[in-house]
Amino acid sequence: MNAENILNEETDVLVIGAGGAGMSAAIAAAKAGSRVIMTDRSLVGRGGATIMAQMTVAVALGEQTPDDWRYHYADTLKAGRGLCSEPLARLLCESGVDAIRLMDSWGVGWARADGHLTQAHAPGHDRARCVYVDYLNTGPAVAKTLRTQVAHDARIQRLGDILVVDLLVEAGRAVGAVAVHLTTGERMVIRAGAVIIATGGLTRLYKRNSASLNMGGDGYALALRAGAHLIDMEFVQFFPIGHLAPRLVGFDPIMWDPFRYKLGGRLLNGLGEEFVEKYGHASEDQGYTVTRDAATYAILKEVEAGRGTPAGGAYLSFQHVPEATLRQAFGPIIDKLAANGIDLTKNPIEVAPIAHYHMGGIRVDVDMSTDVPGLYAAGEAVGGANGANRLSGNAITEAISFGLQAGRSAAAYAGTAATADVQSAATLAEPVLAMLATEPSASEDHVNVAHLIARLQEIMQIHVGPFRNQQGLEQALVEIGQLREEVGDKLQGGTGPQDPVRLDALDLRNMLMVAEAVARSALSRTESRGAHQREDYPGLDEAWTLNQTLSWKDGKWTLATQPVERLSAQAEAELALAGTEQGGQA
Repeated sequence: MNAENILNEETDVLVIGAGGAGMSAAIAAAKAGSRVIMTDRSLVGRGGATIMAQMTVAVALGEQTPDDWRYHYADTLKAGRGLCSEPLARLLCESGVDAIRLMDSWGVGWARADGHLTQAHAPGHDRARCVYVDYLNTGPAVAKTLRTQVAHDARIQRLGDILVVDLLVEAGRAVGAVAVHLTTGERMVIRAGAVIIATGGLTRLYKRNSASLNMGGDGYALALRAGAHLIDMEFVQFFPIGHLAPRLVGFDPIMWDPFRYKLGGRLLNGLGEEFVEKYGHASEDQGYTVTRDAATYAILKEVEAGRGTPAGGAYLSFQHVPEATLRQAFGPIIDKLAANGIDLTKNPIEVAPIAHYHMGGIRVDVDMSTDVPGLYAAGEAVGGANGANRLSGNAITEAISFGLQAGRSAAAYAGTAATADVQSAATLAEPVLAMLATEPSASEDHVNVAHLIARLQEIMQIHVGPFRNQQGLEQALVEIGQLREEVGDKLQGGTGPQDPVRLDALDLRNMLMVAEAVARSALSRTESRGAHQREDYPGLDEAWTLNQTLSWKDGKWTLATQPVERLSAQAEAELALAGTEQGGQA
């Protein structure tokens, strides 16, 4: 191997991922005085989940209705079905207020009315709490605002089209990473005083998903191989009203939630009947109130009973909403829908659950540190804060508040940690660099990696989807093992610097690992709770009010349970609001 082909970089803080969490982390670390390298496998600030988010951001600002972060916290715990890490949930709700105010000061453009930020009432919240940017522009506006802040800080070096392949760990401490440039094929060794994983979730594992192509669980696999623990991996959130039919071009498949927030919208089965209340939930005549796990359950059970729509979902109807009201709320969008042949005043659309978010992830403390010194995580890469089901609107709040905390923590750690020297880093990187330098497989050994990814997505959709059972989960593990055998030990690759086969092979390496983590955790949890529904264990079991953790070492998995992290007695006392009952309009 020619050492001249290896690029070497050095920094105080390495941030992997440049979505909302990654950019927030980079900004905070830089403001704390650290030099930062921020990498992303797509264009910096233009990939991941944040930029795709079209909906609302939950935060207790009290702009329209009196509110307090403690109420938001209580709703978050309720949605999490008893499994939320209380310190992390508190951090999300309490620090989220300052984080969203900070975004406002940076000019994100939250919608306003009568001099106050407009706040919508989203499912699972006890009052109107969620801010947004008009016309389905929340995520793009947040991403643009963060990109501007990043661009104005000379301490942040932005590296796009960079895929981090593995972390470097020396004496149990994270000291950098090995990466490959997706355009040139150049290999890189990045030395760092601290590393932050902000790579988002894993919903690309599923055939029907709302994710960008870089959401295949990279960060979880990086953390596992570095020695960190994962938590709550069985809890994959399926967005209940992902677009199904008719064909819709140029829109996010989960675009219908803002319509439901603002305008209502009747969920109907294939017979034209409202059905949500049949599954133990209140009628939605007065608004959009049912949480995502409950709506997913109701829709799929109607389909299972033969009362689905032609495309296999449920109808979402806005036919009761006057056209003038539709246009007032979503004027430009109504015209774009018309160009797609969709007239909401005349016809319903078909929706069905779609893999959207992951409640599980890397286990962290309240400062975002992992089990591995020098390794931090932020945003959707973190597990534990949302328990068994994420409360609507918490994702961007989590991304920004956790990102800012991770950046501050990593900068403080890097200020006291020695960076690995060039020779030590080269020695640690050698096995990964050698793997990346392998020659393309002979034609007789060629494996269609893209096809294997599609097969994995099908396996996960069928056996590890919204409804699970022992037989299906065991079958998933068998088939995941078979895929791993088909791939073999040698990294597949094509020819030339821009090598989509090599990229697919690296993706599949991570996706197989993370898929197995989800399936193993789901098989172990013998109850139904939140987003994890076992057909063979249909009820919630209080004995399972536990978090599951997962680690991987020397090719072996260790699955364990731990008590749910609760607040201290002192912290609990601080939550009390004198003279105010939870849920009251103070």
